[in-house]
Amino acid sequence: MTTPFQWLATRVRFERKALRRAAVAALATSVMIIMTGGIVRVTGSGLGCDGWPNCSEGSFVATPEMGVHGAIEFTNRLLTGVVCVAVGWLIVVSRLQRHPVPALTRWGWVQFWIVVLNAVVGGMTVWARLSPYLVAAHFLAAVLFLTATTVVWHKVRLLGHPAVPLSVPVGRLPAALLAATALLVVAGTLVTGTGPHAGDSSDVPRMPLNWTAMAWLHAAAAVIVLAIASVLWARTRQDRGSTAHGRTTLFLAVFVAQGLIGLTQLATGLAEVVIVAHLLGSALVWAGAVRVFLDTHTRTAPHRHAPGSHFRSRTSALR
Repeated sequence: MTTPFQWLATRVRFERKALRRAAVAALATSVMIIMTGGIVRVTGSGLGCDGWPNCSEGSFVATPEMGVHGAIEFTNRLLTGVVCVAVGWLIVVSRLQRHPVPALTRWGWVQFWIVVLNAVVGGMTVWARLSPYLVAAHFLAAVLFLTATTVVWHKVRLLGHPAVPLSVPVGRLPAALLAATALLVVAGTLVTGTGPHAGDSSDVPRMPLNWTAMAWLHAAAAVIVLAIASVLWARTRQDRGSTAHGRTTLFLAVFVAQGLIGLTQLATGLAEVVIVAHLLGSALVWAGAVRVFLDTHTRTAPHRHAPGSHFRSRTSALR
């Protein structure tokens, strides 16, 4: 029996340019979903739609009676539809490539199931009346989606622009950077769960933790990330022509800017617009850490000039 994809494959083929655009679209929506989730929280619109999947009893969409909070929350839900379209298009385009790359199609399906997971967790968050633990899980699911879209974007880039490998050993520094950044992101959810922006104007319970202590924990994790990144930058500086050095330099620049935004949050008393900027920064920092890891992972000098190594490096990067 012929599947729809098999039928289409005999009639439609896409070039690499279409694949790059689809990967960019999925990556962009993964960043947008994090930002709009932040806007919902800081505007107190988390229960603007008091039900799920319906926005309210008897209505799938927000009604005028729900006011601006209902409109904001429903707009955030609509973005999930945009995300599904972007991911679906990525799956179609990757599956129907003139020169197939099955690994990217598999990663497209990984993105799809993460979106489903995030939607379910989002619904549970509404049902639990914005439980801070589920709010944190909802954010981490969005970060997981960002991870998948970043990996796909990285692999698609490698198809046309193979990374220049390092000629110096970096050991476990890239893995340590990724782990420390993950700790930083999780610590950020604890700061959010204990902070004043609960996501709704009503009395929403907070995590039974001290906000100041969680903020210091978050800051300590940031110092660890900065230290590891600085050591990795110094190590890769010995091979400035490598892709990893440029990526680490960019990561450090974004991370320092994110730190300044974090300090601005404290100076402005957690101003809403600064919080949204900090969420954008957190998405860029995490995506940067993932790409630093991918650029340094299993890339060593001995294969640089080995016969056929160029083909092998591109193939292994897509597994």
